[in-house]
This record gives sequence, structure tokens and C-alpha cells, in this order.
Amino acid sequence: MELKSLLDQPNKLPTIPKVTQQLIKSFSSVDVSLDEIARQLATDPVLSAKLLRLANSAYFHVSRTIGTVDDALRMLGFVMVRNLVIGNGMVAAFRNTPGMNLNQFWLYNLYTACASRWLAGTAGVNADMVFTLGLMHGIGQLQMHGGMPEAMIDLDRQMNVLDAGRAALEKEALGFHYGDVSAELATIWNFPQALIGALRDIPQPLSAPTFCAPAAWAHLGAWRARTEILAMSDEQVVASYPAQVGKLLGVAPTWVPALVEQTHGRAGPVMPPLAELADGLDAMLA
Repeated sequence: MELKSLLDQPNKLPTIPKVTQQLIKSFSSVDVSLDEIARQLATDPVLSAKLLRLANSAYFHVSRTIGTVDDALRMLGFVMVRNLVIGNGMVAAFRNTPGMNLNQFWLYNLYTACASRWLAGTAGVNADMVFTLGLMHGIGQLQMHGGMPEAMIDLDRQMNVLDAGRAALEKEALGFHYGDVSAELATIWNFPQALIGALRDIPQPLSAPTFCAPAAWAHLGAWRARTEILAMSDEQVVASYPAQVGKLLGVAPTWVPALVEQTHGRAGPVMPPLAELADGLDAMLA
């Protein structure tokens, strides 16, 4: 199946919730009304409850009870709320996807987002876009499994869907990979062009016509998430580290303990456990 054919199936294209659509529009809005966003969020009782539960969680150490969506929005920050609501919308859109372990998949994407944001933040880079990319980068896999299940069954037998070599396998077998599909879905949903281009490059950032740093941060975050989700050994961690990507970003590999030991380097900041970085946020993707 060609990429165009995969996306020219109206009955198999995911439908995202209205509030998620409104938040996507805010990417290109110069003047975002927080009051209006709060009103839109408040119309969804389940989503509102998740936001309030997150805002009042021990992770944020709030000194008072957050009782309204408006207060939660201001406490958590608009960008974080937007990212989490968009993630929640993606979960809802792809709730029935054959052949996928969805709990594992969304945890992997959340870990990718959190790891990418931490890495970009330690380098002094604005990490908001990187978090969005990490959270969304794998959605092409869901569309592929829903729209072309027989082809994906064959590929899944050959390689785990989260494996680092998966994009290359898909490209060889199909002529496109999940990053291409993620980018096309983002185009359909009217995400900004910079985000669309980065989504396409995340699986293979060194093959892009122009090196895209946000895509590379997300690629590095995806590697860290993969090592955790697939329970890789120290030997596998060392062997699979995308050293060239890290080098182009100016990141020494000493943020991972296994790599510090192998390189005999002096450790800089070491990334906290991914469960700690994602603490509380996973409830938004349930």
C-alpha cells in the first residue's frame, strides 16, 4: 500500500476530540485566550477531572487545593496542558488499534517526551516543541496498524515495533516509515510546518536533507525510552547509543550511567529515572 492510499481511507482516519482540535489551532494563534481555553476544557468532565488530579498531585507540591480548570491551567502552564490534552486526544483517537500493546506504546511515547525535554533543557534549548514531538512521534505506527494490518503483522513478526531499526525495515518494505505517516497525520490536523517536518525526521535524523535539532533531541529521547521499555542490558545500551546524533547536538554521552562507565568520562548531569520524570503525567494518557 502506498502512503497516499493509507491516508485516503476516511473511515480509517482517526477523529480527534473537539477540544484537542481547538488546542492544535493555538499553535498558529498569536493571541491565545486562556479563559477561552479553560472554558473549552471545562466542557469535558473526564478531561477536567484528569487535569485537576494532576494539578493536585504530590509531584507539583502545591500549597493549596486546585479546584478549577482555570486554576489548573495557570498552575501547570498553557503549553504543558496543551501537550497533555493533545496526547489525551491521540489516545482517544486510536483507542482501538489491532496488533499494538497500547499501554506500552503510550508509556514509551511519554517517556520519549520527558527524556527529550530533560535533554533539551540541560542544553538550554526551549524544550516545549521537543516534548510535543516526543509525545506524538509514534502515532504513525497506530495509523499503519489500523489501516494496513496484514502488512504490519508481517513486519511485527520480523521486528518489535519499538526497535531502533523499525523505520529502516518499514522503508525497505513499504517505501515509507512511521515518521512519514506521523507527519502526514499532523498535516491533516493542521499542526505547524516546523513540527510536521520534525516528525518526519525523528526516526532517521541523520538521513534528513537538513539536520533538524528538535527531531534529533526527540530521537535521542526515544533511544532512552526504548532502553527502559525494552529492559535493555548495559551492553545493549552501550551498543545502541546514537553517538553521531549526540555529537551533532553537542551532548556528551555521560548522562547515562552505563555510558559513563564505558567511556571513563566525568559524569555531568545524569538523567533521573524516567518514571520520576513522567510521574503523574501518565494519568493524562489513560
